[in-house]
Amino acid sequence: MKFEPLGSNVVVERDAEVKVSPGGIIIPDTLTEKPMEGTILAVGPGKRLESGTIAPMSVGVGDRVLFAKFAGVEIVNDGINAILLINESNILGVTERAG
Repeated sequence: MKFEPLGSNVVVERDAEVKVSPGGIIIPDTLTEKPMEGTILAVGPGKRLESGTIAPMSVGVGDRVLFAKFAGVEIVNDGINAILLINESNILGVTERAG
């Protein structure tokens, strides 16, 4: 499914959940937390200001970002994996810029 965000929204692919602790202990599904980091797959054009101009987005496709814990809407993509639709204001920071 191709999904194009509108306004100041971005599509993020969340990182995989960690199933094993650094010490080698297997963590059950009920205790794992969803990661708050992911890679941006698509970016909207930006927020429309009162003057009518569009403010450019501060993040781009391929950037790795850290986002708020309960941010966004989860969308099931092709029934296999889920993507997140997040507003740019819910992105806390960029951990790695794309090339």
